Amino acid sequence: MRIISGKFKGKNINFLKNKVTRPLKDSVKENIFNILLHSNLINVDIKNSNILDLYSGVGSFGLECISRGAKKVTFVEDSKISAKILDENLRKLSMKSNYEVYNISTESFFKKEFSAKFDVFFLDPPFSDIKFLQDIKLIKDFNLYKKNHIVIIHREKKTLDKFEKFLNIKFTKIYGRSKIIFATLIE
Repeated sequence: MRIISGKFKGKNINFLKNKVTRPLKDSVKENIFNILLHSNLINVDIKNSNILDLYSGVGSFGLECISRGAKKVTFVEDSKISAKILDENLRKLSMKSNYEVYNISTESFFKKEFSAKFDVFFLDPPFSDIKFLQDIKLIKDFNLYKKNHIVIIHREKKTLDKFEKFLNIKFTKIYGRSKIIFATLIE
C-alpha cells in the first residue's frame, strides 16, 4: 500500500496482513480521489476539509487525505492491532498534527462532544457489519456535517444496505469486490 498523491506521494504504508481485514486497494482509493476531484455531483474539496474516517483500519484513506492537504483527519478504529499500525504509519510519515486517533468503538466516539463539523465522511466497516447504518443516523442526528459534504462508504458489491432513511445516493461505483457509494445526508 502506498500514498498515491500529494505531499507523501509514493510513500509506502504498513497494513494488516490477515484473512479478516481487507485493505482499501490503491486502485480503488485512486478512483475515489479522482471522483472527488472531477465529479460535478460532488461539491467538496479535500484541501482544507475536515475528514471523519470511521472504521479507519491502518488509515489508508485518511493518510491520503492528509497528503492531499486536508485540514484535519479524525481516525476512529476499535481494533488495537489496526490502531497500532495506524500510529506506526503516522510516525513513519512524520505527521505531528492535523489529525486525531480514537482507538474506541464508533458508539463511544459518538458520545463525545464535537466542536467542529465534517466535510467528508469515509466509512469502511467490515462487510458483514450493518451497525454502521446507526453511525450514519448519529452523524445526521448530531448534525456533524457541513452543508457541502460527502459520505463515502466502502462495501462488498453484493451487500444490499438500506440507506433510504438517511442518505441521498449520488452514485455507486463497482471495482472488483468493492462497491463505493457516494452520498449526502438527507436534510
